[in-house]
Amino acid sequence: MNILVFATSITAPEEVKAVKPILKAVRSIKEWNFDLEDSDNILRVVTNGLSPRYIETLLQNAGFKCLELD
Repeated sequence: MNILVFATSITAPEEVKAVKPILKAVRSIKEWNFDLEDSDNILRVVTNGLSPRYIETLLQNAGFKCLELD
């Protein structure tokens, strides 16, 4: 399992609800959560083999900024 960490433009619980079905639909995502208290509005994803670019593209297609953090 890999833990991927992203900075996002998601700032509100309503926006988290908007992306929830998108993230839940991906079988390779085992767990995910947002830390909206963090200045980077962190998204953490536990996955088995997905590339960071795939997650970035998912959120970008939904209208949000998403960039993997080192």
